[in-house]
Amino acid sequence: MKTLEKKVVIITGASRGIGAALALRLAADGFKVVVNYAGSAGPAQAVADKVKAAGGEAIVAQADVADPAAVIAMFDAAERAFGGVDVVVNCAGIMKLAKIAECDDTTFDQTVAINLKGTFNVCREAAKRLRNGGRIINLSSSVIGVRLPSYGIYIATKAAVEGLTQVLAQEMRGRGISVNAVAPGPVATELFLDGKSAELIDHMAKMNPLERLGQPDDIAQVVAFLAGPEGGWVNGQTIRANGGMC
Repeated sequence: MKTLEKKVVIITGASRGIGAALALRLAADGFKVVVNYAGSAGPAQAVADKVKAAGGEAIVAQADVADPAAVIAMFDAAERAFGGVDVVVNCAGIMKLAKIAECDDTTFDQTVAINLKGTFNVCREAAKRLRNGGRIINLSSSVIGVRLPSYGIYIATKAAVEGLTQVLAQEMRGRGISVNAVAPGPVATELFLDGKSAELIDHMAKMNPLERLGQPDDIAQVVAFLAGPEGGWVNGQTIRANGGMC
């Protein structure tokens, strides 16, 4: 596609999983892609190399989204490379599970810092710097609706992200910028699969009537719709891409 060839997207947490799938899909749709990573440059560079091998344009940008100064530097890098930013996808996140009574302060603070404050930091900068007509797309989670034990802190951060999404959509009035969230159900990524037994994974796969785990490309298609011209009338919404789980 060539219709989006002048658009630029920043994708946080784009070195693996859903974020990597998003980078490849949006690049295929014509976006110039900023592949954000927090720690390991190698996987992020591999994603950027795949984009370039397919004829697209991409750079990598290291930034811990929990650090406001790093987020500002990431936007600066995008503007230097591509002249501006049109779309931001907040995909960076962690999932550390613990029952509320057993959750230590470190786990709580890390989860809030990355999932909530990180999303806030990127949204704040995007609200200032996105070109008119842009899109902000946040990643929530469909586990909000099923109230699974040990997911309390994770769910709390994602519920807060949905609240930020709804308010920011209103605050972007007059600039043609839409703000939405996508809430995947269980997706077969390292983040989801790590530490889970085969029995638990099978059980969670069958929680939806399609009886399978989501795949990163399933979520990438929804985000691509919101980022593209066909999704322009959707605003302030959370789309639960979960196969009908809840």
